[in-house]
Amino acid sequence: MAELNGEPVELAQLQTLALTNYGHFTSMRVDDGRVRGLSLHMNRLRRDCRMLFDADLDLERVRELARRAAPATGSTVIRVTIFDPHLDLGHPSTANDPHVLVTSRPAGALPLPPLRVQSEWYVREVPSVKSVGLFASLYQRRQAQLGGFDDALFVDQDGVISEGGTWNIGFFDGSRVIWPDANCLAGVTMELLKGTHDHNTRSVRLADLPNMGAAFATNAAIGVRAIKAVDSIELPESHAIIDTLRKEYMEIGGDLL
Repeated sequence: MAELNGEPVELAQLQTLALTNYGHFTSMRVDDGRVRGLSLHMNRLRRDCRMLFDADLDLERVRELARRAAPATGSTVIRVTIFDPHLDLGHPSTANDPHVLVTSRPAGALPLPPLRVQSEWYVREVPSVKSVGLFASLYQRRQAQLGGFDDALFVDQDGVISEGGTWNIGFFDGSRVIWPDANCLAGVTMELLKGTHDHNTRSVRLADLPNMGAAFATNAAIGVRAIKAVDSIELPESHAIIDTLRKEYMEIGGDLL
């Protein structure tokens, strides 16, 4: 399913998005018509629209358009992409007419199997924005997969951990959940978990990982997913803290889309 401003999208209307890759989005898992952290998803869209297009977004209209793609029962992932189809590559400063593209895809069954990730030296451009510009993130993921891993974990030149390409990372140090203090996109799932479980936020380096009891990835589509290895450092495939976080996350009441 794909609609632009509530109408079936035509190929020509996607040309600008495909060729310029300037825009932002959010992806929401919808279970029986409800979304965990719906207000956080909407606030993200409003904030990023103001930053990229200097324009206000009609969030009630966005919800209405997203609702059209969400079945009343079952689970699906709805992506809301905001872009200006009239953007001029030579004059991006004139882009101020954001359109709403809504697409859907099946939601996977949870929980997903543990990940093996490879550290890659990379910090996303404008990390606070959930940008449609995924080239570099996908390049790093490809390099990790070619190396025999499932995905990439971003670190800076000092080995400070920030995030994965499309997910946040958290750790358990034996007593508390730790979220990295680094430039990254604050994911909705991470923010929801911060509100349900005691935690610390501090710098985490690759050198700290042998002392960690567990690691996990989070985003709206995967929930809480165990990380069983970072480079050559092995971590538990299952851990009580991961089970606890999954339970707490699933118990968060969703809002009607």
